[in-house]
Amino acid sequence: MMSALNILIVDDEANIRKTLSICLESHGHSVKSVSNGRDALSEAGREVFDLAFVDLRLGTESGLDLIPVLREACPWMKIVMITAYASVETAVEAMKLGASDYIPKPFTPDQVEVVTGRVSEIRSMEQRIASMKDDLDRFNPGVDFESSSPLMQKAVATARQAAASDASILLRGESGTGKSELAKAIHSWSARSAKPFSVVSCPALSPELLESELFGHAKGSFTGAVRDNPGRIASCEGGTLFLDEIGDLPVQLQSKLLRFMQGREYERVGDNVTRRANVRIIAATNRDLESAVKAGAFREDLYYRLNVIQVELPPLDGRPEDIEKLACRMLSFFAAQNHKAISGFTMEAMAALRNYRWPGNIRELRNVVERAAILCPGEKVGTESLPSSISVRKHEICLGDSVSLESIEEEHIRRVIASTRSLQEAAEVLGIDQATLWRKRKQFGL
Repeated sequence: MMSALNILIVDDEANIRKTLSICLESHGHSVKSVSNGRDALSEAGREVFDLAFVDLRLGTESGLDLIPVLREACPWMKIVMITAYASVETAVEAMKLGASDYIPKPFTPDQVEVVTGRVSEIRSMEQRIASMKDDLDRFNPGVDFESSSPLMQKAVATARQAAASDASILLRGESGTGKSELAKAIHSWSARSAKPFSVVSCPALSPELLESELFGHAKGSFTGAVRDNPGRIASCEGGTLFLDEIGDLPVQLQSKLLRFMQGREYERVGDNVTRRANVRIIAATNRDLESAVKAGAFREDLYYRLNVIQVELPPLDGRPEDIEKLACRMLSFFAAQNHKAISGFTMEAMAALRNYRWPGNIRELRNVVERAAILCPGEKVGTESLPSSISVRKHEICLGDSVSLESIEEEHIRRVIASTRSLQEAAEVLGIDQATLWRKRKQFGL
């Protein structure tokens, strides 16, 4: 069914305006009609129109002159030229100026319905796309790699330069410093940006499942393999594969990954067919790979193959000049998401954010700001909306400090939550179940 449109008619003939209005309104559209360009612009300034029917000749005016002006007033508006003086030249000129269609006089109701139906489909599609984009934007406050920190500026500059090549890149930095987001950005800056970008978390799967996830498997190769699986490498053809926490890649898979990186060749699990793929590898780690190589836990040849270009992301407490900007941007996002009119932080709250060491880095800052936006009762976020560990303490608790066991427990739980990706992972690190973690979080206000 055709969606109802808001339509503007611009024609100097009263009969045409009336006939066209009746035709369009009979199909449920809302119609405004005017006789000249001045009134058309006045209406466009007051109301949002999906479609405009514009006569080529408006007395002494030219409808062609009106096209770019209307488009500037309403960029989303579709313009259909109508005229008794139809020619190929005027049609081409109208399209160049931004018209989306062209119908000659005298036109029939069927012609009007076809043109209007086409515009209705286009507008519905545009709105669905915009809605989907908004839905995606709600999940993340966006990524901003602008920084006042020389260390961060150097990291981003190196990443941008490396993006233009096909070289492997190794992103290093503490958990929560933004390695995954920078990997996505590198892909978007590269010539592969129109191709797939995929992420595989090396610690998230068992060695067997990780091998299948990366390289694919043949039907029947193991219990549960009820169909062929092409694997992430095949599905990323022409694009980029991001291997997160590469330091946790099982030793038995390191040789297979090395072979792929050297010759772009691999086999699926349970299949002897050698396949090729054109995929760029970006890896990330928060581990000391050099020590892992010395200990025999990580292949030296794979390390050098991955480490063609290394980008080191500084921890958040190593770029204190960025804390205020990051916090304010995140607050703006989460305030809008929660339908709150929050204008910023109080001086005391911002001082508390600056004085805190942020062991969980940007990920922890994001969680703190989201919590503050939800709990903030007024126009500015005060220290009462921040976790007590941030608003009260001026330094991190260390073992041996003159503090209670409860304070140490709270600090440890907070750090683990900040440095892990989910509450389930945090509970596993802490050696407790999720119900116990939930009670601890409620107890400490985390």
